Amino acid sequence: MTKSKIILSALALVLTASSAFAQGVPGPNGGNAHYGWADVLRVDPVYGAGAPQQQCQDQTVVQQNPANTTGGTILGAVIGGVLGNTIGHGRGRVATTAVGAVAGGAVGGQVAANSAGQSVQTVTTCQPLPQQRQVMGYDVEYRYRGEVYQSRLNYDPGERLRVLVNVAPAE
Repeated sequence: MTKSKIILSALALVLTASSAFAQGVPGPNGGNAHYGWADVLRVDPVYGAGAPQQQCQDQTVVQQNPANTTGGTILGAVIGGVLGNTIGHGRGRVATTAVGAVAGGAVGGQVAANSAGQSVQTVTTCQPLPQQRQVMGYDVEYRYRGEVYQSRLNYDPGERLRVLVNVAPAE
């Protein structure tokens, strides 16, 4: 095949394709479909509530553990009394036992109070956020060849809207 025949064949193919497009693409029921442009008359956003959301944050909480000084005081008094009784002699033994019990109770209570500790915990707290209105779509009113139509689209088409025109015989 010569170059000129190839060029003529390609040109014929392009002309045939453009002629078929100008006539329309066969649609359902043997009709023709083609694209056109419609003028947009009005666009109204359609709002809906978004999914409920919440904001959460972690907080560090320090808790004071109360001391049980009663047990420490009693234990200290017993130990102090035993030591005082061991140290004392004769009539002084009763006095040294009493002084040892009082001193041991005071020391035991203080040790128990000092052993009271703290516990640290991480607590998560959440608060609901106000619901945001979100655009869910657009109600569009448009004119094509003198007729007014309405559609809901998921985008704002601007001033012009590409439409698919399908012509079929009425039954």
